[in-house]
Amino acid sequence: MPHCELSYSDDLGIDAKTILSEVEACILRHDDGAGETKGRAYPAPVFHHTHLKASVALLSKPHRGAAFTAALQQDLVALIAAHLPPQCWLSVDITYSTATYHTEFLE
Repeated sequence: MPHCELSYSDDLGIDAKTILSEVEACILRHDDGAGETKGRAYPAPVFHHTHLKASVALLSKPHRGAAFTAALQQDLVALIAAHLPPQCWLSVDITYSTATYHTEFLE
């Protein structure tokens, strides 16, 4: 299950829930077996320069190589940038979880 964290200066006035939902849909377009993307948003009331950083973490899988990562990043950048005003820094970081990462749904 992917994760997406948005950290951003709170002067942006963005709809973080919509962006997180669109990030999930984008990941599923690239890998329909990815599952739900757990998303969190952290607006920062204290910041230096208007910005948004999206950190996306995925499990390592054989089909998620360099070409997959580059294509996903390109689409995520375009998707998120569409929600941001001019004069705003945007960073998108895609990482892959290590072999010791564990996740499960507790019932």
